[in-house]
Amino acid sequence: MHFPVICCGIPYEPRGGRGWSTTQEGMNRLLKVSRLIPNGINMAYKRYLEDSPVVAHTASWRDTGSGFMSDKMYVVQTNQKIIERCILMTTDPGDLVLDPTCGSGTTAFVAEKWGRRWITCDTSRVAVTLTKQRLMTASYDYYELKYPHEGLKGGFIYKTVPHVTLKSIANNPDIDSIYERMHPAIESALAELNKILSAVHPERIEGQAPTRSPRTEGLQEWEVPFDFPVDWPNSARPPFDAFHTARQAMQRQMDASIAAHADQEVLYDQPTINKNRLRITGPFTVEAVPFPSVKALDEASGPDEADTSIARTGESGRQHQWRDELLKTGIRGNGGRMFNFADLEALPSDHDIRNLHAVGHLDSGERVVVSFGPEHAALEQRQVANALNEAGSLFPLPKIIIFCAFTFDPEAAKDIDGLKGITALKAQMNTDLLTEDLKKAKSSNQSFWLMGQPEVEVRTLKDGRYEVEVHGFDYFDTVKGELISGGKSKIAMWSLDTDYDERSVFPRQVFFPMAGKGEGWEKLKKNLRAELDESKLERFHGTVSLPFAAGDNRKIAVKIVDDRGIESLKVMALE
Repeated sequence: MHFPVICCGIPYEPRGGRGWSTTQEGMNRLLKVSRLIPNGINMAYKRYLEDSPVVAHTASWRDTGSGFMSDKMYVVQTNQKIIERCILMTTDPGDLVLDPTCGSGTTAFVAEKWGRRWITCDTSRVAVTLTKQRLMTASYDYYELKYPHEGLKGGFIYKTVPHVTLKSIANNPDIDSIYERMHPAIESALAELNKILSAVHPERIEGQAPTRSPRTEGLQEWEVPFDFPVDWPNSARPPFDAFHTARQAMQRQMDASIAAHADQEVLYDQPTINKNRLRITGPFTVEAVPFPSVKALDEASGPDEADTSIARTGESGRQHQWRDELLKTGIRGNGGRMFNFADLEALPSDHDIRNLHAVGHLDSGERVVVSFGPEHAALEQRQVANALNEAGSLFPLPKIIIFCAFTFDPEAAKDIDGLKGITALKAQMNTDLLTEDLKKAKSSNQSFWLMGQPEVEVRTLKDGRYEVEVHGFDYFDTVKGELISGGKSKIAMWSLDTDYDERSVFPRQVFFPMAGKGEGWEKLKKNLRAELDESKLERFHGTVSLPFAAGDNRKIAVKIVDDRGIESLKVMALE
């Protein structure tokens, strides 16, 4: 739009082939709120920092580098601020976030903090254990819900800030009414000021421009100085102060109207916090989901073959490599003792033998069979039961059966520990076996090591309740050929289900024996002081449970996680 605009007594026309960005009515409103200023031969639009107090994030996140990282609990832990921004940009409260590389659980932690549901997974027991502890001991701000009856799906109440634009000011009709109502007071004070100045100093009536010819109309609004000149008479002080008081009062009302009519920017990273409430992590489950290896139907010769083809028996093209590695390196036992083989051969894979993969003898002469777990999943109960049945059909009968796996399902580990009539051992396989190049690059790696069995004692108290004490792990002594007791120093976490239903473990008491000062449940001590019994916090860092009554199932389950993240499950019946 092309039309002349007079600003501070100087007429301006649009330049550069462009017109004004608003109408003549809009330009007049910008003049009334002092948003237009001379700029040489051009006229500029005056902006304030508070017009847009926030800045949108761009692709450059310079505040997320290594210098802004808090203390790491995991070697590849991601900066929490990065995950927060990604989640806030792409999801709403109540949405589901999936992280297939759990690590220390930063994604799950951030999702829980911001009211998102989450699923996270990892192949490392260490990662899963760290995440469980991090979530169970975390506390978060309580964000006010926008529609409480709708829950998280209704979203939070967020802080908003005005975003003032030229358009919002030019289209604001309140500016005209405020100007008409309040500007007469400004004109009156200015007229009185000019009257006094013209009577005392007629040659200085134009303020800071004494060399210019005097104007009969006196000082204009934009020519009145902000500070009272020292050479002005004291009689000019009252109208001078009245002018600025009226001018500032009008400007305040206009600024308030501008903010009220401006668009509102929603700050999705600043929800309203209820200072009287605090959140902790909601209920979650930890599950092992095996990866089935399924053959095509045309590859199976019949129903029986089809059934065995989908059995999660851990068949893998790497098993011959694992057998050779096992024969070469043996299995490391407790205290560095070795469990060595004199010979080890593959068992013929036929219809009857599907879950045992090698047979041989130890250096001490005992006959032993080996069952390898899946390549990309946990060794399950079904494989344990099938392997035990197959071992009973061999002649001569083996004295020892060894289950080698990268990961043991806790229920399967429990069954192995409870086998009678044969010595059953668990051997953890080094994940380097899945990466041949890595294993060769570091030949000193130990590929197999024996896992311990949890040593748990149940005591009946005088009042009829029960108490559990965890003594550590029982390890197989490769010299004596028997189990020996281990210590408590390597227990990172253990949990107690006081009413085990033979289906899933529901921890009712959780302990962190290896937690240092300020870690474990101590993290919640400050934030949840009113909710926690501080006298019991110390006990939740030990290896003795709190007293409990027997449940309907009269069974307990104790899950122990050692410092390597390896889980063991012990199920015991109560007397």
